[in-house]
Amino acid sequence: MSRRRSLKTLAVVATVALLMGLSYFLPLGIWLERFAGWVSAAGVVGLVVFALVYVLATILFGPGSILTLAAGALFGVLWGTVVVSLASTVGAAIAFLIGRYLARARVERWAREHPRFSALDAALKREGIRIVLLTRLSPLFPYNLVNYLLGLTAIRFWPQLLASWVGMLPGTLLYVYLGFAGRAAVQAASGTGGFSVWQYVSWGVGLAATTLLAYYLSRLARRALAAKTN
Repeated sequence: MSRRRSLKTLAVVATVALLMGLSYFLPLGIWLERFAGWVSAAGVVGLVVFALVYVLATILFGPGSILTLAAGALFGVLWGTVVVSLASTVGAAIAFLIGRYLARARVERWAREHPRFSALDAALKREGIRIVLLTRLSPLFPYNLVNYLLGLTAIRFWPQLLASWVGMLPGTLLYVYLGFAGRAAVQAASGTGGFSVWQYVSWGVGLAATTLLAYYLSRLARRALAAKTN
């Protein structure tokens, strides 16, 4: 696991632990329930507003991992994954087009500051969307920056978008699940959850399985990508 991924995972765990600690002193569970109630009452509007914020954050290098955690807490695993997957893909598409047509000179300066990009570009010319898929699965390349850098390459728009969508799914599912588990933990600590012990156990097992799967896929992708870009 890379240092970047380790720090990100540590930050997520620390955030969940902090929320659990604060729940003993503040009515976080009640506040969360009220906000989740507003989102539920808003229906499609709530999903659309969240998705638009996510797309904007993607373009502006915002904290996508935090928003993904929030999606899991607010919408649950299924709808949280759906809204984040769609929003992150749309954001990636817009950033790709900006990098290719609207801000190419600026993105080229970014590329010169990241030596790995030249190796990535060479690998893309050889193997195309397979490298995009591996890049999205691997933590070696930051998501927001890759969105723009791909616009500098010769790869076509729709194939890279499909590969990006598939490659981002495991990480999306993991962080959505973490957000959902964090909400359940806060509710349990504040006594507002109303769930059985077996439900918490099954969610814990699901979280562990999702984490192991995401880690295994990212490790395989990192090794394959390193071999192809050397």
